[in-house]
Amino acid sequence: MSTSNNPIFPRLTLFLAGLVGACGVIFSALAAHGGDTHLFSAAATACMAQAPALLGIYIGWEKVRTALIASALIGIGCLLFAGDLIFRTRFGHGLFPMSAPTGGTMMILGWVAVAAGALFRR
Repeated sequence: MSTSNNPIFPRLTLFLAGLVGACGVIFSALAAHGGDTHLFSAAATACMAQAPALLGIYIGWEKVRTALIASALIGIGCLLFAGDLIFRTRFGHGLFPMSAPTGGTMMILGWVAVAAGALFRR
């Protein structure tokens, strides 16, 4: 069975959209009520920007040939990027060395995959 016909992947993308969106709201609240608002705000902004993109990929799954790779890169990259910022604020260290730049790079590549999807037909 090909990945494009497997209904689990679009559902995982929708799950990621909801998870990333919820994180964005939580991080926004932490920025409003927490100590170091700079990193909370950056994490919230990243999540609130990527969640609607993931929802759009889910909605257009059948039309975007690169939907699987784009949603994986954007969703996981965003959680990695935001998670690192939150860990830094709460625990004084990141998830692991270079985790925020790795997550950011994954998001960029996810958007490149979205753009590349315009070049391919289903």
